[in-house]
Amino acid sequence: MAEAEAVKLKEEGNQHFQLQDYKAATKSYSQALKLTKDKALLATLYRNRAACGLKTESYVQAAADASRAIDINSSDIKALYRRCQALEHLGKLDQAFKDVQRCATLEPRNQNFQETLRRLNGSIQEKLRVQFSTDSRVQTMFEILLDENSEADKREKAANNLIVLGREEAGAERIFQNNGVALLLQLLDTKKPELVLAAVRTLSGMCSGHRARATAILHSVRIDRICSLMSVENEEMSLAVCNLLQAVIDSLSGEDKREHRGKEEALVLDTKKDLKQITSHLLDMLVNKKVSGQGRDQALNLLNKNVPRKDLAIHDNSRTIYVVDNGLRKILKVVGQVPDLPSCLPLTENTRMLASILINKLYDDLRCDPEREHFRKICEEYITGKFDPQDMDKNVNAIQTVSGILQGPFDLGNQLLGLKGVMEMMVALCGSEREADQLVAVEALIHASTKLSRATFIITNGVTLLKEIYKTTKNEKIKIRTLVTSDKTILYSVATTLVNCTNSYDVKEVIPELVQLAKFSKQHVPEEHPKDKKDFIDMRVKRLLKAGVISALACMVKADSAILTDQTKELLARVFLALCDNPKDRGTIVAQGGGKALIPLALEGTDVGKVKAAHALAKIAAVSNPDIAFPGERVYEVVRPLVSLLDTQRDGLQNYEALLGLTNLSGRSDKLRQKIFQERALPDIENYMFENHDQLRQAATECMCNMVVNKEVQERFLADGNDRLKLVVLLCGEDDDKVQNAAAGALAMLTAAHKKLCLKMTQVTSQWLEILQRLCLHDRLSVQHRGLVIAYNLLAADAELAKKLVESELLEILTVVGKQEPDEKRAAVVQTARECLIKCMDYGFIKPVS
Repeated sequence: MAEAEAVKLKEEGNQHFQLQDYKAATKSYSQALKLTKDKALLATLYRNRAACGLKTESYVQAAADASRAIDINSSDIKALYRRCQALEHLGKLDQAFKDVQRCATLEPRNQNFQETLRRLNGSIQEKLRVQFSTDSRVQTMFEILLDENSEADKREKAANNLIVLGREEAGAERIFQNNGVALLLQLLDTKKPELVLAAVRTLSGMCSGHRARATAILHSVRIDRICSLMSVENEEMSLAVCNLLQAVIDSLSGEDKREHRGKEEALVLDTKKDLKQITSHLLDMLVNKKVSGQGRDQALNLLNKNVPRKDLAIHDNSRTIYVVDNGLRKILKVVGQVPDLPSCLPLTENTRMLASILINKLYDDLRCDPEREHFRKICEEYITGKFDPQDMDKNVNAIQTVSGILQGPFDLGNQLLGLKGVMEMMVALCGSEREADQLVAVEALIHASTKLSRATFIITNGVTLLKEIYKTTKNEKIKIRTLVTSDKTILYSVATTLVNCTNSYDVKEVIPELVQLAKFSKQHVPEEHPKDKKDFIDMRVKRLLKAGVISALACMVKADSAILTDQTKELLARVFLALCDNPKDRGTIVAQGGGKALIPLALEGTDVGKVKAAHALAKIAAVSNPDIAFPGERVYEVVRPLVSLLDTQRDGLQNYEALLGLTNLSGRSDKLRQKIFQERALPDIENYMFENHDQLRQAATECMCNMVVNKEVQERFLADGNDRLKLVVLLCGEDDDKVQNAAAGALAMLTAAHKKLCLKMTQVTSQWLEILQRLCLHDRLSVQHRGLVIAYNLLAADAELAKKLVESELLEILTVVGKQEPDEKRAAVVQTARECLIKCMDYGFIKPVS
């Protein structure tokens, strides 16, 4: 009876369905299901109720009912197709695709199934693209950031993700197209530091390498607002805004060096007006009292980097001429600031040095004597205009300006010293009761006394005053300067004293057996003085640096050759090396001109002196910004001394720090890489890559990682009959993370530059695929990212090679990584893995569902 009732209810349900009364039909099928246990009837009832679910858009219920029918009969083609339809509506396209694929297998001639198969395949492809695109993510991020009720951790995550997106070309364009600039301006308006910082960094990424976008952003945000943001005390904020402006300048001036295609290539934008406006605002920042010391430094950094020509072979120096005409007086004002005076602008310890470097770069960038004469006249007028018998502060500013110029273009500074009253004013200020005046005067006299004629003038007119200052002042900065200035002929004595203070003489190794033998024979055995221990030496070095010893040493190096002997140079080199020992002190040494002073000591003098100076240069070059430590063309003079330390006769520390210095230099520009190559450093760097010493091998590999960007170095790797590429591949398989990271970086750049090297990589060692897979699975994200970039380069290089990679375990690795959620740290890794998968799809080796 129950089975008959169930069949009757099924028929009622069918009639309701035909009359499009789907609710009544569902009710009849549900009642029938409770009355029967017949599997065939159960499958039919579930299948029919699934059809009702599709009609009433109850897709979850429809999919569940169809699944129950399939559980009874796995070949139930109607149930399979209905579940496919339900899953498609639920957005589960991959599962729907599998069901219709099964239907098409059972009935291959069914056009409906074939059409659905094609449609779903297209939908899956589109969904995959959308999944990798950024539109929806961008909108969500802005909603979270602009909602004051959002949780703090969500806002932080959204801000970080937005920054990452802004750095990707596709992400930057989607932000830009979706009203992103206006929304970023709203973030700036919040004045909340973390949101403003996120907005600035995102804008920076969006401006990089895209001239039209950079122009639009510059006009939307406005240069005055950008400069205002850079003027704040917050160092992190100031630096971030500086990076934004640099990105804008690079894009407007074409310095990004990226290839532009399509619309971007077709756009013709006159960027000169915008660049001039940026320069003008940066110059205004220099003399604005509302600008912080950090902001002033960043403005000077931007001017230093972008105004002078990077290559003197370029004829156009119009940017420099514009700055000389419109901003030289402003730069001179910064150079002439005296921190102890109440009228002083906000400064950092680096501000005046950066301004001196800028003056030097501008002067070096002038092409002819009339331009240099014009430059000199502006300086003369500025300094003489400051002299005022009624205002001592102005006189101090004038002398401080001369002192600053002497630390920049030295020949110009010497011409200015010849102006009437300049030397006399320096000596007169020594007699002032104010310590600020004395310090400025003595500092200026140090720089002025490097010519014998000027030293004679000082000895004749100022020694008595200097001696009096030395006796009475308690300021150690003044004491040490007066000591050096009083008599240039005592350079050797001063240098010897400083060597003793810093214990920088050579210490012979003590052999315990010989000491015992000497004691047994009752010979005198010298013992180390308690104050020669490292703690005491470190204290003396700190006091010397605090007292301004670097300025004194820099002055001594500039002395006439009649005074500065090779032996004195060696002593000075020893002192510099001792002072550079602590990495924390090297910034101070650079700020006071120590980097520049070391170069002549490394190029001329005794062999020992040149090695000591080269080692000190290596210590500075390893940790400092070369543009600041060795401004202008001087940086190219640093290369030869560093290369000279790559010698087996030198000790391991000298080798190591020379490699670190060359790594830093080679990361700055291709011109520096070319200089290193021309100095024949490449074979030495390669030799150290074979070293058993972990740190030397790591430093050499990191240096090579930077060097491979150079085309001539790449040619060496392309040449037949050498194992250079094999060495780099094998180093990628090392256990040392840092070596792996550097080697993987080198291999990523080499395989990106030449397809031939992609193929060669697979031939140099049978372990190449295993090493590549290890890189792509590495725990350290930077190594993993570089491994994935190598994988992408190989996939893009050759279809046959790509097929070989897809058939290996690498495909599974790429799939696992590509499916991960891309947070800020993992974004680059996940994105690269997805690009690899898309490349495989383009070849047709894999389908989206796989």
